[in-house]
Amino acid sequence: MAEPMDKPKKPLHLFEGFGVELEYMIVQHDTLQVLPITDKLIYDEVGEYLSDVEFGDIAWSNELVLHVVELKTQGPVKSLVNLQEKFQKHVQKINSMLSKYNAMLLPTGAHPLMNPFTETKLWPHEHNAVYEAYNRIFDCRGHGWANLQSTHLNLPFYDDAEFEKLHAAIRVLLPIMPALSASTPILDGAITGLTDTRLEVYRKNQQKIPSITGKVVPEAVFSYAAYEQQVLQPMYREVAPYDPDGTLQEEFLNSRGAIARFERNTIEVRLLDIQESPLADLAILQAIVMVLQALIAERWVPLQELKSWHEDRLSAILLEVIAKGQEAILADKDYIRLFGYDCSEDCTVGELWKHLVQDVISLDEQPEVANALNIIVSRGNLSKRILTALGTAPTEEKIREVYQQLAVCLQKGGVFLQNEPC
Repeated sequence: MAEPMDKPKKPLHLFEGFGVELEYMIVQHDTLQVLPITDKLIYDEVGEYLSDVEFGDIAWSNELVLHVVELKTQGPVKSLVNLQEKFQKHVQKINSMLSKYNAMLLPTGAHPLMNPFTETKLWPHEHNAVYEAYNRIFDCRGHGWANLQSTHLNLPFYDDAEFEKLHAAIRVLLPIMPALSASTPILDGAITGLTDTRLEVYRKNQQKIPSITGKVVPEAVFSYAAYEQQVLQPMYREVAPYDPDGTLQEEFLNSRGAIARFERNTIEVRLLDIQESPLADLAILQAIVMVLQALIAERWVPLQELKSWHEDRLSAILLEVIAKGQEAILADKDYIRLFGYDCSEDCTVGELWKHLVQDVISLDEQPEVANALNIIVSRGNLSKRILTALGTAPTEEKIREVYQQLAVCLQKGGVFLQNEPC
């Protein structure tokens, strides 16, 4: 719902710019209880209850709920290299400011102990009409609204020809992105059995109007006209009876895992859980960008083959990855072939990512980022590493202990591993 990339004076070509958004919870330092004080944080900085505070390359903004603050690039940046360092400085600045409230930022895509039905408070200030409309239609007290923090990646396209290539590549990569980014194995103080619980609740939180989220993987449409007709207009028609003022008749209503923003010529990837630090997030984002570049360059298969994949087939893979992460079995040999991987037996999504890291991902000049990605691919996504640290039947006390360690990782800018300092 926030606006991370203003439309440039002229559209950018593929990979000429990047927009990144990172969402964090504000919690009480000792108990980890969510604290609805994002407005106080912003007021302390600028003396007003604004939706956006700009600091050159990075901005802060509010989100739907008062316990979440978003850090984002202020307009497109030219490169993702070293971007984590800019985000990290703002994480530390905010933590310093929150100390007077005995509060801190907490990472991961969902709070493990929050009760959203009793603890949710919506943003009451500037631009809250949109939030009130969502709340009226869907009731935003629930994990799918009040307890999900994500990382968004905005990628530009110049015209329909570039949109076609970018949308085709993003659609086929979407199902396996959460294998790297899943960070939500716990809800309501219990292990859910899913690697990416945030995505599971996200895909169901607007079932009242199914066209808004669709199958999460967007439909096979590759031009502005087709997107308008097949994706946007059905959604606008279905929401209209619930939205008499037309507050939600905008592109941001679209809640697929990647949404086209023609008003600023970008596609926004939205299905990534946030990680334990900007370093880990930027490792994942750079890996995704390098694979997308290879797909668009037709490194393994022609563009026409990417375009032919129906969202139902891709969504089936996504659901397996939501459940099992890197351990998900890829039984669809045609899908594996899209990435040039020769797999005679059934292989896992984790094995496919290891192949991609070796084949197209080059981070040699960024040793910290390369190390973070190596940990994610070799030791498991953050969900798996959290579960390893928690054990099979964790108490609330143990959950707090592990998530306190994750908060330390966020403050230090490190990568989480059991029994190892960040």
